[in-house]
Amino acid sequence: MKRINSSVLLVGLACLCCWAAMTEARLSRQHRKLEDKEYMAYKDPRQPIETRINDLMDRMTLDEKVAQMAQLDRGSVTEELMKEHNIGSVLNGGESLPRVGLTAYEDIDMINKFQNWSLQSRLAIPMVYGIDAVHGHNNVYKATLFPHNVGLGVTRDPDLMKRIGAATAAEVKATGIQYVFSPCVAVCRDPRWGRCYESFSEDPSIVRQMTEIIAGLQGEVPAEQKGHPYIGGKEKVAGCAKHYVGDGGTTKGINENNTAIDRNGLLEIHMPGYLDSIDKGVCSIMVSYSSLNGVKMHANHDLVTNYLKNTLKFKGFVISDWQGVDKITYPFHSNYTYSVLAGVTAVYRILRIKFIMGLFDNPMADYTFVDRLGCQAHRDLAREAVRKSLVLLKNGKKPDTPFLPLPKKANRILVAGTHANNLGYQCGGWSITWQGVSGNNNTVGTTILGGIIATVYATTEVVHSLNPDPNFIKSSNIDYAIVAVGEPPYAETKGDNLNLTIPEPGPSIISNVCSVVKCVVIVVSGRPLVIEPYLPMMDALVAAWLPGTEGQGVADVLFGDYGFTGKLARTWFKRVDQLPMNVGDKNYDPLFPFGFGITTEPHMR
Repeated sequence: MKRINSSVLLVGLACLCCWAAMTEARLSRQHRKLEDKEYMAYKDPRQPIETRINDLMDRMTLDEKVAQMAQLDRGSVTEELMKEHNIGSVLNGGESLPRVGLTAYEDIDMINKFQNWSLQSRLAIPMVYGIDAVHGHNNVYKATLFPHNVGLGVTRDPDLMKRIGAATAAEVKATGIQYVFSPCVAVCRDPRWGRCYESFSEDPSIVRQMTEIIAGLQGEVPAEQKGHPYIGGKEKVAGCAKHYVGDGGTTKGINENNTAIDRNGLLEIHMPGYLDSIDKGVCSIMVSYSSLNGVKMHANHDLVTNYLKNTLKFKGFVISDWQGVDKITYPFHSNYTYSVLAGVTAVYRILRIKFIMGLFDNPMADYTFVDRLGCQAHRDLAREAVRKSLVLLKNGKKPDTPFLPLPKKANRILVAGTHANNLGYQCGGWSITWQGVSGNNNTVGTTILGGIIATVYATTEVVHSLNPDPNFIKSSNIDYAIVAVGEPPYAETKGDNLNLTIPEPGPSIISNVCSVVKCVVIVVSGRPLVIEPYLPMMDALVAAWLPGTEGQGVADVLFGDYGFTGKLARTWFKRVDQLPMNVGDKNYDPLFPFGFGITTEPHMR
């Protein structure tokens, strides 16, 4: 028998083993491919979120990843776009036409239609629908509109903010929406800025307190999950802290302009609100249109990537402001390759939030919360917020003779001014439409006049005149007058104002009324305005800010059912040439200093 060389045998056995192993591996791969048709880990709720994300990312094409980073205005959404390209997100843009008269059911049906299209895409990745809910569900007819942040900062009440956040989340979910572009944690350092009313305060410590609204919107993050994005139940929504970072510090308050500040100043003034937002589990952060020391924030790799994502360990996703990416390069829209940085990382973060929100397992909205839209409990909460946001700046022409509270029982009282009977004006910008509206027919609520009529005795005659003639007042036996004046609604750049005067006929109304009868003036505005020239005429002065739909809260305090408790969260300047002027500045000489506010006790009479 011929002997076989042992080395040849070993090689042959080794080859045989290799062939067998290769065959087994090939068969195993084929078997797994067959299984993959039935089993997709990203659709399995039993799998850890990171496992699901990785599985889905492995299946996605580059086009599908790019589509997840896109957010379309609802007016641009088509069945083809959602099915063929699986667009990641839809929003109600600021200029989307209001849908006055539509019900929450119709909103839900619209969103579910979009979602159904998304679920018919190749990978069935659900879309997320976002909206600006900056003082309640403010774009929606019949929703409860809370005071804007400029007033809420006055309260210094984190628990109130948490309750407002929870109410807002419930009303947003009532229309099927899962994501809100809120809260704004800007620190407005110059009231000439058209977005100053979106800021809680010039003081970062107050802004930090007010981030408790995130716990209301998203749910209270468990201790072991602090610093990680969190959604605490079906009644909660994903939040968005904005606008990162320094948007409230631009030169002369010019919107989208440049903030000139050193690193220490940035970290001490404009950054703290983001630290608290991240700690409380905020799901996303929106980048500011503004520049920092000449560098557009949308292109600021150091602060967005190095600091926010790497140093602060933010795990949610970063979202651009409306067309913010387009504005990085000039001319606009000219270089998306430059503008979209670290795209794959962005997609991973977006998918993480979608999984945390539960969209992959429960993508469709239902009618569970429909009855929460504009419900009485939320209106009562907003009324409470109005009461606590009012600041009494003057009470009587003599220190020992207070003018407020007003008596409910009188012969005849006068209610005058541009803002006394205008629900749109008292809500301000970002109310039904982007720039706000005028009049009482655009949503549901109580005007300041309506609140007064509901509060005084039935025997008290209430005379309402927008701009009454002094001779009429003299001849009408008026006991006292309530004058409500201020700013018309505005938003963003259209609100930038270098003068900060009360528009006419506001000053004329103050002069005509307060020169002939005792009066209290209520200033309805998104910021302090020039008021010093008119102050001697007034018996009392109240800063009501932008109180929202529940004007009854103003009357509650004017007539003494509740006391004044609010303290200024902004410095009230004397003249615009003093600006910017903030508490702690070297030459601090305000008309009313930060923290000022006359307090009163409830007094029924």
